[in-house]
Amino acid sequence: MSDPEKKIIVDDDWKAEAQREKERLASEVEQKKPDAEGVPVTPFLELLNLLAMQAMVGLGGFAGPDGRPIPANLEAAKHFIDLLQVLEEKTKGNLTEEETKVLDQTLYELRMRFVQLASAAGGPGGAGGPAGDTPSPSEPSA
Repeated sequence: MSDPEKKIIVDDDWKAEAQREKERLASEVEQKKPDAEGVPVTPFLELLNLLAMQAMVGLGGFAGPDGRPIPANLEAAKHFIDLLQVLEEKTKGNLTEEETKVLDQTLYELRMRFVQLASAAGGPGGAGGPAGDTPSPSEPSA
């Protein structure tokens, strides 16, 4: 007959545990799919992208549904750049090398574009406002 040590007992607990493990692994694979540049997409990078896109809209980097450019709103752009800086400060030392690189590059590019637009508009407040009434995008808001 059969050897008692080789008998496998399958119960509902084992099945439930196997199903949870399968779902966890599928979730990890889904979260780490690479983007076009080969960087794994993580929830952190999704948040980074969301904030960066809002900053770009504020910088006038997108067109509306009618195809006309959305006018720049430097106050909104500064707000989202500041949020990205807070995110950088609060996650320092807890990000992967790729996440840190993407965040640093994104902040650099957004800040440079902000400075270009603010200079062209006559100051950080835009529309020719005084240069001292709005902190730079690299300074946290009070």
